[in-house]
Amino acid sequence: MALKIARRGEVPPFIVMDVMRAANARAATGADVLHLEVGQPSTPAPAGVIAAAHRALDGGNLGYTEALGIVPLRERIAAHYRETQGIAVDPGRIAVTVGSSGAFLLAFLAGFEPGDRIGFAAPSYPAYRNILHALDLVPVELPSGPAERYQISAGLLRNCPVPLDGLIIASPANPTGTMLTPEELRGIADYCREAGIRLVSDEIYHGIVYGGAAARTALAFSDEAIIVNSFSKYFSMTGWRLGWMVAPPDLLRPVECLAQNLFISAPALSQEAAIAAFDCGEELARNLAGYAENRALLLSELPKAGFDRLAPADGAFYLYADIAHLTNDSAEFCRRMLRETGVAATPGIDFDPARGHATMRFSFAGATATMAEAARRLGNWRR
Repeated sequence: MALKIARRGEVPPFIVMDVMRAANARAATGADVLHLEVGQPSTPAPAGVIAAAHRALDGGNLGYTEALGIVPLRERIAAHYRETQGIAVDPGRIAVTVGSSGAFLLAFLAGFEPGDRIGFAAPSYPAYRNILHALDLVPVELPSGPAERYQISAGLLRNCPVPLDGLIIASPANPTGTMLTPEELRGIADYCREAGIRLVSDEIYHGIVYGGAAARTALAFSDEAIIVNSFSKYFSMTGWRLGWMVAPPDLLRPVECLAQNLFISAPALSQEAAIAAFDCGEELARNLAGYAENRALLLSELPKAGFDRLAPADGAFYLYADIAHLTNDSAEFCRRMLRETGVAATPGIDFDPARGHATMRFSFAGATATMAEAARRLGNWRR
């Protein structure tokens, strides 16, 4: 008799990881690959972080930590909000997590019951939908387009076909890079408060913003919001698997108990090293300058290759392209592009199952030379 597979495990794949596997398979044959599919900085962790990790290793005492994280790191994260946002955050409300992925899992488990409806913009980060499915929560995708800058708007919320128990926002957003203005963020926070909707704010791309504007945290407008952030993107520490959550007071103990049982704690070495990340401003500024150069290059060159319908990339390191004039099958288009040019990118169906057949995402988190060569190849391919 065949053993059953739990329905919770039957979630769709994270397609970008499938694309990366295909790209790596191509590379294994000796063919070159230009990686524009994965949102992973090509820069290493800051030098100060690596030095702190060496000191922690030499100290030799890296055991379990408290489930919510070591106190010095939680205090340093709280200081970061004071320095960058002018907001006082009690370090006791901060939970250090196993990446932002761990924070989302804890937030969804602590904040919602099975069957609760959680809204978010489409397109958006695919793991929202997939984690919600795995937890027997109901994803409610709110189609958003150029008119709304691919973001949640008051109009989308008012016209939602079902009552919501939760709402996820992201600013800057993946895959579009678009941002909410402070006024829009305040309006969403006020709406959620009045409607009894628990707000989850994905802020993992804070710090990666262009044009002089800074991303505002939802904490500025709501003490009830769940804030999720990460060391992966701005701090260039993807493999260190470290993130954090600012939990509202009513969820802090549930989050702690869940973390104790699911994870015990985030990696001690990563926690010790991450304290230094906040003092590496010059190096992080150089990384941001590199992203800005990549962004400008692709905004100039991709339209010449026919990718001329791009979302405004206010932040993060992505360009989201409408390719309806090129294909109606973004998955096959991306496979062919990889096969014929060596350029890997992600089909839009990962971010928007209903409409993503006509969109795709380019990541410009890599080296500028990689972006320039990718643009050259795509230009030749589309001629």
